[in-house]
Amino acid sequence: MAWRCVHISRPARLKLKDQQLLIMQDDDTIILPLEDIACCVLDTPQVTISGALLSVFATMGVACIIPDEKHHPAGMLLPFHRHYAQADIIQLQIGASQPLRKRLWQALVTAKINNQAAILAARAHKDAKKLQSMAGLVTSGDKENIEAQAARFYWSRLFQTFLRADSTDKRNGLLNYGYAILRAALARACVAAGLIPSLGLHHASRTNAFNLVDDLIEPFRPSVDHMVVHYLPEGDTATATLEDRRFMAGILTQTVRIGQDNMTILAATETIATDLVKALEHNSAALLRLPTPLGKHP
Repeated sequence: MAWRCVHISRPARLKLKDQQLLIMQDDDTIILPLEDIACCVLDTPQVTISGALLSVFATMGVACIIPDEKHHPAGMLLPFHRHYAQADIIQLQIGASQPLRKRLWQALVTAKINNQAAILAARAHKDAKKLQSMAGLVTSGDKENIEAQAARFYWSRLFQTFLRADSTDKRNGLLNYGYAILRAALARACVAAGLIPSLGLHHASRTNAFNLVDDLIEPFRPSVDHMVVHYLPEGDTATATLEDRRFMAGILTQTVRIGQDNMTILAATETIATDLVKALEHNSAALLRLPTPLGKHP
């Protein structure tokens, strides 16, 4: 099983050699087994990469993430759908009933709020239980938009003097970078499970190729928040550094719990995608197992 996220931050040449990734930087050469790699972040414009390697990345399901000039992830390479039951799973997605979609969204939102409360509890915040109680108010489809109400409550208590929309706050940059890495991993997991990322459960934008990913990411977001609040609890207007970005790229190695099992977030993305297929097959939202953070210092 793939477990490694490769972060390229210095000028490099990337090639394929004997079904392995060859990274050449100055006088250094690093060789990595391709079967170990889940994603590769090309965090510098000074990278050359061979067509043969890109082809193998796509064939083996390696998500290749390309940032923009500000080092924010701007796009990624994903494989064409290669699942053996691709046509059947597409029909399950298309044919999913509205009540099932609403129950699945209810489960995702409830898990997100519970996980946000767990992060506050890990910081011994007095309002953690109050936030957790809001999870019990989420109904099928979240008609009352409890998710947004919980978010306002959560952010005002996670950080001091913080505005989620403030682009000058370095903490927002780190959050967005971590979410983008998570988004890439979930897109990779959806494709590997035979799911179409653009067909969402709740999100349904005509211009979004990752509606389903943006549904499934919700219970994972608090794990990113947990990393940032420990790394940078106070506001900072400085630009995110290479060290900052490299730290946030480690989100996929953080540990969460699904059921009785502890696993990396990368493994959890694969579990949630596989479980969603089972939930669609059996018309049961109860089959979608969702992650809970362990609350440890990252």
